[in-house]
Amino acid sequence: MRVLRTAIVAFVVLFLLAPLLVISVGSLNEARYLQFPPEGFSLSWYGSLVTDPAWRTSIRYSLTIGATSAALAVLIATPLAYILRSYRIRLAPLLYTLGILPFMLPPIISALGMQVFWLSSGHVGKIENVIIAHAIFFSTLPLVTISLAMETMDQALPEAARTLGADQRTTFRTITLPLLIPSMVTGYAAAFVLSLNEYIISFLVAGFTIETLPVKIVNGLRYGFTPTIAAVAVMFIVIAATTFTLFAIFGNLMRFLGADPAILEKNRG
Repeated sequence: MRVLRTAIVAFVVLFLLAPLLVISVGSLNEARYLQFPPEGFSLSWYGSLVTDPAWRTSIRYSLTIGATSAALAVLIATPLAYILRSYRIRLAPLLYTLGILPFMLPPIISALGMQVFWLSSGHVGKIENVIIAHAIFFSTLPLVTISLAMETMDQALPEAARTLGADQRTTFRTITLPLLIPSMVTGYAAAFVLSLNEYIISFLVAGFTIETLPVKIVNGLRYGFTPTIAAVAVMFIVIAATTFTLFAIFGNLMRFLGADPAILEKNRG
């Protein structure tokens, strides 16, 4: 039985890693077209990501949109999570549902809504359109992480601060906010990684003028799958793997995924 279980796990791991290995090896192909197994090895395709102006521009767009939209998503999610947890208003479940709704819907719905909005406003083809669209769509991630942190926070700390004479604003600034920073960073990192990989919203909102990396990859596939595209894919893999590995090492990945902290502590004990 143990051998069968090990074999199943090994098969699943190999099944999941096989496409990534093919892409990684293909990115080192010496020929101009992707071949597997490769005929010769070269790192020149990684260099083209820096030397080619088109790829360099797409990288700059993606990094700018990802970093800015993730920060804006945290700014949207933090006050919403704080209000829902601190004030216990009657419509809190409805407001929380509205907060996670953009991420629960198919991206094409959010993308079409954003496209219609920007077209009707006459403000089209701008990078800020994509930033705002990504911030709204991915604000669910920091909302979840910050809400989980608020739920598991020791309420004796802010209560003690208020007992000692601190008003609500001072309590939030000196007690609550420092405790929320790890969950805010986690939500920021998750939103940043997913923003880098997002295609549908980026394309429909400003894909013809603001060509992010995913949009450029899809456009480049019309002319064949080149090792440069594989090199970009490897870069995405490294960024995502590094981010979530840091979650697992320095953060609480299971809590980010929604695990019950009490159950986690019980299992550890």
